[in-house]
Formats: sequence, structure tokens, C-alpha cells
Amino acid sequence: MKLLKDVIYGIRIEEVKGNTNVALENVSFDTREVQNLSLFVAIKGTNTDGHNFINKAEESGACAIVCQELPKILKDEITYIKVSDSAESLGIIASNFYDNPSDKLKLVGITGTNGKTTCATLLYDLYRLMGYKSGLISTVNIKISHKTYPSTHTTPNAVKLNELLSEMVDQGCTHVFMEVSSHALDQKRVAGISFDIAAFTNISRDHMDYHPTIDHYIGCKKMLFNSLKKDAFAIINKDDLYGIEMGREIRAKPIYYGLSEGADFLGKVIENNISGLSVEIDGMEMTSRLIGEFNAYNLLVVYSVARKLGEEALTILTVLSNLKAPDGRFEYIISPNKVTAIIDYAHTPDALENILKTLVSLRNSNQKILTVFGCGGDRDKGKRPLMGDISSLYSDHIFITSDNPRSEDPSTIIDEICTGIRYDKNKKVTVVLDRRQAIDQACNIAKSGDIVLIAGKGHEKYQIIGSEKIHFDDLEETIKIFKKIKK
Repeated sequence: MKLLKDVIYGIRIEEVKGNTNVALENVSFDTREVQNLSLFVAIKGTNTDGHNFINKAEESGACAIVCQELPKILKDEITYIKVSDSAESLGIIASNFYDNPSDKLKLVGITGTNGKTTCATLLYDLYRLMGYKSGLISTVNIKISHKTYPSTHTTPNAVKLNELLSEMVDQGCTHVFMEVSSHALDQKRVAGISFDIAAFTNISRDHMDYHPTIDHYIGCKKMLFNSLKKDAFAIINKDDLYGIEMGREIRAKPIYYGLSEGADFLGKVIENNISGLSVEIDGMEMTSRLIGEFNAYNLLVVYSVARKLGEEALTILTVLSNLKAPDGRFEYIISPNKVTAIIDYAHTPDALENILKTLVSLRNSNQKILTVFGCGGDRDKGKRPLMGDISSLYSDHIFITSDNPRSEDPSTIIDEICTGIRYDKNKKVTVVLDRRQAIDQACNIAKSGDIVLIAGKGHEKYQIIGSEKIHFDDLEETIKIFKKIKK
């Protein structure tokens, strides 16, 4: 139980109606979770406005309301607090309610378009193997020490996030590594959170269904670095076009990593093949099971963060060399007739291009690349033709299929992908609406030595068709198909 006056400490208050010396049992922005002695925070969201549900919160037992607009009728037994920004207030309130757990942890936030999950997961695995109790908050899952829980969002809402961090503190975790999405930053989900380190991977086109412009998207990412305290570190990709922007006019000290001269933590790719990478970092050579130049950057993020957290260079590289990528990130299996299938989450133009370029550089002259992919419905339509163009440039054959169509017609999505395919590349394209059939056809057409890239879903074990969430696992389906293939 907490007192209201303590929980609202630090928020930007414009007006108070009622007593702040009242006890609270919980904090919520969802009226379905409101009970007696609840503080309800009314947030203007993307789809709904919490202010429309204040009356319901009052009826459900809320003893205090935080809002940007006071209701016309105020109840004597309820305290009303008007603020300038409810979303920001919720983050600070949630942090206060759970005794500011981020202050008790070494907390690392990772943002960027691609690589967030890989970097956060590698850091968690690294620190666990170095003997630390660690936590992970990622797109794939949440880990508290050795326990794993399913994840519903890249970055949880402010209340859930602080609840998780509080549990990690209670379980003895000392280090926590989390992905920080542009949505979370824009919606102030990490307000009130104190990061020791923020890391930036890269920026490319993504989430243009949510962000009105690329500048807005970049600006949201920049918010993480603007929020850092003076004694924090900003770990930034020097080689990315927007890297300098992330480090501009921030209180924290910018630390740059990259594969080009002038980086504080400098890397060099020595060898890249299907079995992994050989990379030189800070003059020391290491091998990794990760593949592709893009993963060299991910390794540099992990190394840079660990070094700024005080770990020895040799220890980091030794342990890091034994780690594998997260599920659904360049995960591959080989069929009885020696066809290699690669399952990868690549769902942006940049990610798809990175992995296809890597495969092109690794294959020999006799190996063909067959790519199976689609694009999600109710999401950024602008990337569809871009991904069509990229797939046709680097693949020998393309199977365009369904991903998570959601409320859209899968055929319409595919048509929009196909508009990006150049006329002279059309012969490479096969359209197969059913994803299972597309994977089956690609695997059966492929000959010994060929590579089948199945992109877009990675770790996801479902398809969203209409309002239904149906079990579907790219890896599981591929294994089934390979079992039927004879040598």
C-alpha cells in the first residue's frame, strides 16, 4: 500500500481537487483492472481515450484520478489530479509505486530498427554465463534470472514494465537488458525509468503505419538518449547515417562503435561464412556462431556495453564467442538432400537486404537462393514494394506469400509487394497465398546445396488472419517438410 502523495511525486501537476494523503492499492490505466483504492490514469491513446472511461473507473472503486481534463462532475470522495501529460505521468507514477526499481539495477536499453532483440538477448546470455543474475525484456520473451515468460510487446506498458523490474530486483537481479521500441518512447512507457546505458543499433524504414514521417520515427528513437542522465553512457553506431544525431546535445557521454576508423570500439570482419564470423574487436580476434556483417555490429554493441559496465575485454570476447543468436534469427536446418533452410525475422527492407546480401556473399556459383516472404497487414504499406524489389535483386527465385494479413486481403498485400519487382525480374516470382504451401514448394524445388530463406516471422509461432490468431511456426513447418524429403 502506498500513499497518493508519494506516488505522484515528480509528475507535472496543474491542479489538485481533493486529498492526496490517501492510501492506494494499485495503479491502472485500464478500467478493467480498477478496484477499490485504485489510482486510475486516463490516457489519450491511439485508439481510445481513457478520459471517456473515468466514470467507469469511479464506479469500480477508484479513489484517485489522474487526467489531462477534469470531469464536469467531481465526486467528494475521489481525488482528481490534472496534469499536462497523462502518459508521462503514468510512467513516473508506476516507477514511484514500485519503489523506483530501475534505480536499483544496472539497466541497459537498446533501440534501433534492427538488431534490438539479438543485442539484448546476447547481453542477457553473456551476463548470465559470467555469473550475474540478469533480466531480459525483449520482443521474443521476458527472462527473470533462469525463468522465462512469454512477451506480448517489445516494450511493456509502464505499469507492467515497473512491475517486472521490481520482480527482477526481488529475485536478486543486478543487470537488466531491454528493448526500447519507438512506440514505447512516443507513448512515454519508459518515463520515470533510469537507464545506465542506452544503445543505438541503426535506423531504416519501419513502422510508417504509426509514425507520420521518418523524422518523427528518428525523433522518437532520439528521446531515449535525451532522457539519459549525465553519468550514463550512449553507445552509438558510428557507421549509421543517423548515429551522429543520436549523440547530439545529450547529457550522457556518447561512445561510438563501428567498422570504420574513428570508432571508440573498433571492429573488423576477418572472415564470414555459413558456420559463423571471425571478427577483430579492439585488436583482439574472436569467432562467433553469428553470421553476416550486420551481426558484427551486434557483437560490437554487446562488447561496448559490457566494457562500459566494467567487464574485462578478454572475458567478454571469450564468453561471447560461445553464444548463439536468439530463436528466429538466422536459424537454419539442413534437409536430407542438403538443402539449407534459414528462418529469420527479417521484416523490414533493410533487414531483408542485409540477410540476402550475406547469403549472396556466402554461396558458391552453383547454389541458388530461394526466398519465401510476405508483408504484414494493417502495417506500413510503403515497405511492401521495397521488399519486393530487394528480394528480386538478390534471390534466384521468390515465393511471395501471406505473413500476418490481419484485416487486409492477402492478395492485395501481395499485389503491392509485386509492384516493386522490376519487369525483367518477374520470371523469378511465384505467388502462393498459403504460407505453408509456399514453404513446401520452395523446399521441394530447391536442389542439393541451395538455400531457402523463409523471412518475416522468425520466432513468431502464429499467423493473424482477420481477427483470428492461428498457430503457425515457420521452423516447425520446414522440419515437417524436410522429414518427407528423401536423399
